[in-house]
Amino acid sequence: MKPLMLWIFVLLAAVLALGCAQPEPLPEWEAANPLSPLPAPPLGVDHTFEELAEPPTVETVRLGRWLFYDTRLSADNTISCATCHRPANAFSEPTSVSTGIAGQEGGRKAPTFINAAWALLPHTFWDGRAANLEDQALGPVENPIEMGNTHDAMIETLQGIQGYARYFEATFGSPGITTDRVAKAIADYERTRMSGNSPYDRWKAGDESAVSDEVKLGDQLFFDKAGCNQCHLGYNFTDTLFHNLGVGWDPDSETFRDEGRFAITNQESEKGAFKTPTVREVTHRAPYMHDGSIETLREVVELYNRGGDPNPYLDPKIKALDLSEEEIDALVAMMEALDGEGYLDTPPGAFPQ
Repeated sequence: MKPLMLWIFVLLAAVLALGCAQPEPLPEWEAANPLSPLPAPPLGVDHTFEELAEPPTVETVRLGRWLFYDTRLSADNTISCATCHRPANAFSEPTSVSTGIAGQEGGRKAPTFINAAWALLPHTFWDGRAANLEDQALGPVENPIEMGNTHDAMIETLQGIQGYARYFEATFGSPGITTDRVAKAIADYERTRMSGNSPYDRWKAGDESAVSDEVKLGDQLFFDKAGCNQCHLGYNFTDTLFHNLGVGWDPDSETFRDEGRFAITNQESEKGAFKTPTVREVTHRAPYMHDGSIETLREVVELYNRGGDPNPYLDPKIKALDLSEEEIDALVAMMEALDGEGYLDTPPGAFPQ
């Protein structure tokens, strides 16, 4: 074969070889957690991610999803964020209080964070001790009865997982695994957990058949006679402020089992006060209150109906309501109609190794 023809043959063979080469398969964990478009806020959520100072990106959300469900962030590799913030319970839990490493029980149950991206005030936790979702994400890591770790030890663990490095670099534009980056990623994943398009939302959007007459009566009561909207207001039915209902007051010792917001501010007026939770997805979050001391939603309405539990710090907004049994049922039905969609998720099938 002439040299020129041989050279052409070699080039053609190389081109064909390149064309037939198979792409390198994705790692198992990336196939289980691919980059996905950010979800659109559902009907009833009157905000967009573009309103935020630092909107989530597809990269931060993917990374945050791994970290949220990864038990290796805890000291003994048994507890993740999702251990207490369970998707099936609207990122709360079905128990009265949370359980952390070594089976240790805390004094409060995990609150939900659905629709928290646009909170009127950014305080998180029942007592508002964290300034934003990033602070909230890091708090349980160092809590000795939650994840029982330290931030330094968590970062050392993540740095030792070779598979994570490329995703931190791809997400943040430079190498490095830091506490700030971990917090940002987890918080951005949490920002995408939104609930809307409930029967209530569809009714308010014009579909008269979306809810029953009982729900419509409950809505009238919610915004009028019962005055629930004094605290449960806006698209997410919360003011994110702190109120004392008397929950946890011991009349014998004249003290609260948990002083709530007072422990943070040292303001007498905030003794026994806790953050107003959203009413959305409320049926998935029993038992209720910060300590899980109320079993059913109807019992919650009955607490409000009697004007809370008396104590020296009772919120002045809390008054006896004189609701009938029918009206209590209607309020419960209205809140049940706020169960929507958009927030559910399942853990990734694999994690970076």
